[in-house]
Amino acid sequence: MNKNVQYLKAGVYTNSNHPKVIAYAKEKTKGIGTKKEQVIALYYAVRDGFKYSPYHIVLKPYAMKASHLLTKDYGHCIEKSNLFVACVRSLGIPSRLAYGNVKNHLGTSDLEESLKTDVLVFHGYAEIFLNDRWIKATPVFNTALCDKLGVEPLEFDGVNDAVFQESDKKGNPFMEYTADHGTFADVPLKAITLGMKAHYPHLFKTKVHDAKFILEFDEV
Repeated sequence: MNKNVQYLKAGVYTNSNHPKVIAYAKEKTKGIGTKKEQVIALYYAVRDGFKYSPYHIVLKPYAMKASHLLTKDYGHCIEKSNLFVACVRSLGIPSRLAYGNVKNHLGTSDLEESLKTDVLVFHGYAEIFLNDRWIKATPVFNTALCDKLGVEPLEFDGVNDAVFQESDKKGNPFMEYTADHGTFADVPLKAITLGMKAHYPHLFKTKVHDAKFILEFDEV
């Protein structure tokens, strides 16, 4: 049995069989011949087609589905990476989800104030199986945001890993990976919720949040 079969199947959250996901993937890869070029096209479509926003996180089943991101124009890393993986998978290319913790050296004061830390827990990215190897891809920070932060947009060529930049345009530290949570065939919603609860317990003590940051969740 092909060990990558699980990374071709639709998941509960990585719902690559959803009609809207399939249609979106076909639209963004129309007229593109090779698998590698199709993956690259999807990477840029997701990276720049949805604004990155970490200020409204919904840890609920309906919101974690890849198809849900297609109902809005913004999303956080978990959502954007999941849609990318689902789209790639819908084209018959093995793809999986990966998560890690990152230390955000250029984090905004508003976000750090809300989280009470500069560590982003369960940052989501993707791994795509091309040319008999897994390649990391992070279709998260859109170009406009990178320009605002003074960071070069993260490019993806379908050959080399594309993970968060270590420094900005001036050489200042930007993103530092501090933990690896491994890879998954589907969004590990319970693990993500528990991980965030362990690092941001104050956000789970009340359903009332300030205007800057909103977290919605189900009890686990």
